[in-house]
Amino acid sequence: MKLGELVKALGGKLAQGSAKWEVGGVNSTALASSTELVFAEDEAAIFKAFSSQAGAIVLRAGMVPEYPPNKCIVEVAQPRLWFVRAARLLLPPLPVTGVHPSAVVGAGVLMGEEVSIGPCAVIGDGATIGDGTRIEAGAVIGRGVHIGAGCQIHPRVVIYGGSTLGNRVVVHAGAVLGADGFGYVRDPKTGAYLQFPQQGTLVIEDDVEIGANSTVDRGALKETKVGRGTKIDNLVHIGHNCEIGEDVILVSLTGISGSCTVGNGAVLAGQVGVGDHAHIGPGVILGGQAGVLTGKTVTNDGLKPGTVLWGTPARPLKQVLRELAVLARLAKARNRE
Repeated sequence: MKLGELVKALGGKLAQGSAKWEVGGVNSTALASSTELVFAEDEAAIFKAFSSQAGAIVLRAGMVPEYPPNKCIVEVAQPRLWFVRAARLLLPPLPVTGVHPSAVVGAGVLMGEEVSIGPCAVIGDGATIGDGTRIEAGAVIGRGVHIGAGCQIHPRVVIYGGSTLGNRVVVHAGAVLGADGFGYVRDPKTGAYLQFPQQGTLVIEDDVEIGANSTVDRGALKETKVGRGTKIDNLVHIGHNCEIGEDVILVSLTGISGSCTVGNGAVLAGQVGVGDHAHIGPGVILGGQAGVLTGKTVTNDGLKPGTVLWGTPARPLKQVLRELAVLARLAKARNRE
């Protein structure tokens, strides 16, 4: 693709260089070749980019007084974001392979155009697969599952029957979607545990990405829902009846118990634990290993935007650090006695 075409598609200003320059791809500053594009967001990164082999650099206007004459320069408000969008446009499309002879496709399956089904994949009866979706090797798509257009289901993914995925959903290897939730009722006479009915559904909205070996349970009597644009890292668990908002970030090893809600734009860092029936408000940021106790509500009310909550129970990081400092002083004073 020509650089001028990228600028036309993504916006920005071609401040220096030829619009006809062919962009071969994107890369890091250290590894870029003369046909590749890099980005820089501060002065130090800009001067490294200037001395690199990269043929084109994306940066903010006004960061440096002049540009080297041998570089194409694109000026944009958000270089990193522009770079990511450019990378997506430059990525060559995967080939459409159709249905592999070893795949098993059940009765009544509806497939759109340009669908690819990999080796040994299994598609259950009555499933629907949207246009341009890829089901990779060994994936199992249950009875009646609906998968939208432009999705990519990586190898060994299992999607239980009755689940619904929107458009452009990416599910990485080994993820399990729509399994029974962990809900049991104990018989006090015998001590035996009986499973509470797990007959609800799972809805994954558009543009969600789910990491490798993550699990999202179906609802018990209603639905579990993951909102549009949410990004889930590897090894994350979401329990039954949860409602995860839009554009939420869930980082690796986070566990969310059943019947929780997470508001739009919230960020849960690595190893965050959330007890059942808890509520996390929109925009809340929970730092690594923070804990939200069962039934509690955590919001940003009265806090500055961007405040990080930490500890168990989760509270503002500055408050936790003050508390730890007080404890340290008390311990030190006691040791002197």
